[in-house]
Amino acid sequence: MTDAMQLAVVGHTNVGKTSLLRTLTRNPRFGEVSPQHSTTRHVERISLGAGQQALLNLYDTPGLEDAMALLAYVEQLAASGRSLDGPARIEQFLTSKDAGGRFEQEAKVLRQLLKSDAALYVIDAREPVLAKYRDELTLLHLCGKPLLPVLNFTRGPDQQTALWREALARIGLHAVICFDSVSPPEDGEQGLYDSLALLRQDFRPQLLHLQDWHRQQSRQRQQAALLQIAELLVDVAAARLAVKPEQATTEQEHLQHWVRQREQACVARLLGIHAFDDSEISANDIPLQCGRWSTDLFSSEALKDAGIKLGGGAAAGAAVGLGVDVMTGGLSLGMGTLVGGLLGGTAQWSRSYGKRMLNLVQGYEELTVNDAILWVLQARQLHLLEALRKRGHAARDSIRIDLISSGENALCAPLKRARSQPSWSSLTGTSGLHESERSACVAELATVLLSRLEAARH
Repeated sequence: MTDAMQLAVVGHTNVGKTSLLRTLTRNPRFGEVSPQHSTTRHVERISLGAGQQALLNLYDTPGLEDAMALLAYVEQLAASGRSLDGPARIEQFLTSKDAGGRFEQEAKVLRQLLKSDAALYVIDAREPVLAKYRDELTLLHLCGKPLLPVLNFTRGPDQQTALWREALARIGLHAVICFDSVSPPEDGEQGLYDSLALLRQDFRPQLLHLQDWHRQQSRQRQQAALLQIAELLVDVAAARLAVKPEQATTEQEHLQHWVRQREQACVARLLGIHAFDDSEISANDIPLQCGRWSTDLFSSEALKDAGIKLGGGAAAGAAVGLGVDVMTGGLSLGMGTLVGGLLGGTAQWSRSYGKRMLNLVQGYEELTVNDAILWVLQARQLHLLEALRKRGHAARDSIRIDLISSGENALCAPLKRARSQPSWSSLTGTSGLHESERSACVAELATVLLSRLEAARH
């Protein structure tokens, strides 16, 4: 395989060149993004590759500010000398005094383009097609390098994509990519690299390798995120607190606080997996505040959004009472006899149920998280996962999650299994957190979540 492809990212000032690179590289801290003109003042490089192998070097360049005047200046220089081709005319300009003065920013762009293998010409699709953009393209064509126009900000209501396609076709640029750096299309990267491979066949192996690497990374991110969500759900489903009736209110608040913290930790990990930094997200106008949902997980409003009807606790209480009655055979046994019976069971049964039954007989009640809360947790995390998957790293607006709805109440098999394993929850310690059965349950639940995601996408 040959060297990495050198790709200049060029265009008018403030059209989203740095934003595009942030999204392509999944690096929200690359460069500086600002509504002010001429934010990028120097050429900056960032590389894409597979592991340690660089396959594509991208160069963020300053914005072209006065292409009309520069084009007139270049034509004036050419008229005063011998006949020169396009690249030679640009080289002639770069040796002039104005390349370091009046046209310093444009000179940086053209100098980098001459050294590159191709260029992405970034266009703000919300802007009208003006003469200054045609002059920019004329200047860039003089460098003799392949240009691939990229229409940015195409998701807004004021985009003029059709007009731009027509204008570009008139000057022979028919290969045009729509790539919104804030909300990129799912196949946006693949389409961009496919188009580059057509422009530069000699770099096709590198670009195909890069595509394969991105697909692999995408699958790994999704799997890692689903495992985090499954860990959260198993952790919460297994959580149990044995409390005296007079302590129920206090312990319920303790349990709710723990669940909120546990969800917050999962949100932070999902953000990290997708290379988003929660500290960069404004806490004033978004549902997700520093990794914590502003809507209370246990509030009636959250459950109303989920479309879940909570059942009463009487049936559950009756079932527990029936369990005790069955265990004692309907007889009034002494505590010693009951304890002996519990300890005489199988080791697995005693570990899972013995202590719980003993607590019940001693007057404790079990406090667990309602099934409906588990559905809320699952729905919110899957919504967040989808929002992150579709979000570009140039996005500066709020992460907004649609209203969560669920028509189901029954838990899937892995969560039912977790219900009977209090040692699997971090709420009660770490003794069972590394059990192979728990790991298998988490993996099985991640597979269930993946199937639900794929069904929702189709």
